[in-house]
Amino acid sequence: MALELDSITVRYGQTAAVSDVSLSVADGEVVALLGPSGCGKSTLLRTIAGLEKPSSGSVRWDATDLAGVPVHRRGFGLVFQDGQLFPHRSVAGNVAFGLRMHGVDREDREKRVLSLLELVGLEGYADRRVTQLSGGEQQRVALARALAPSPRLLLLDEPLSALDRALREQLAVDLARLLREAATTALVVTHDHDEAFTLADRVAIMSRGRIVQVGPPAEVWSSPVDVETAKFLGCNKFVPGSFVGLDVARVGLRATALRVDDSGPLEGTVLERVHRRDHVRLLVEIDGDEYEAVGPVSVGDRVRLQIDLDGVARIG
Repeated sequence: MALELDSITVRYGQTAAVSDVSLSVADGEVVALLGPSGCGKSTLLRTIAGLEKPSSGSVRWDATDLAGVPVHRRGFGLVFQDGQLFPHRSVAGNVAFGLRMHGVDREDREKRVLSLLELVGLEGYADRRVTQLSGGEQQRVALARALAPSPRLLLLDEPLSALDRALREQLAVDLARLLREAATTALVVTHDHDEAFTLADRVAIMSRGRIVQVGPPAEVWSSPVDVETAKFLGCNKFVPGSFVGLDVARVGLRATALRVDDSGPLEGTVLERVHRRDHVRLLVEIDGDEYEAVGPVSVGDRVRLQIDLDGVARIG
């Protein structure tokens, strides 16, 4: 089974929110739609779900065109940023909702609910009110509810963005595990590249309504298709490849591309020093130009810098 998008365009009046997008999601694959706010990724997801009608193009599942098939008959599960849980129902009541709509008998329903709560790390939470849960726990319930009817495709729209950074990082790891354990075919919309690369088998970068690059996370990270994509993926300085010893025309440097090392080939003077969550970020002058680097030194120090190719992106 597979999802196929063929030349999807979505217009609001004269404005094209999505322009000529083609993409496939294979059976059991997790694909992330990654891009900045307003690039059209959520509109595309809503079109796949049947919540928006494409101006042109087609959404197909196993070669069957879904035009005219309503949301509730597509067999897709939906998880949104705020979870959209039923506050008057218990955790079990929320998870069981889709099963009730599908006519699953009570005994099988209860077994499925308990199995899913164990899968999402909420064993023993069945009788709790969802209003008593933390944000992260509520999103786990929303995920379990979406998985309960065994959807053929799971659509997740910024599912972790309402959470704080530490919880978001942990839940992204847990969600990646859950999707693979459940062998779920999924499309995840996010603006966070760490989240996308943690979750996805492939990443599709969107910009101004179009998909500009598709590939495995490591490939997209190391070789962005153009400067705009490289900037979105954290590059803040662009130099000839020869600057870092690579035989390519141009590379992008992330903040971690240069690090203080007495044996490094580059030399400069520290202009600024800022503490980050897990490292000290520096601004270093090298031959009259300024570069970001990392290392435990002080403003005014003369330092040597080593090149860390993990922080270097080959453009194009």
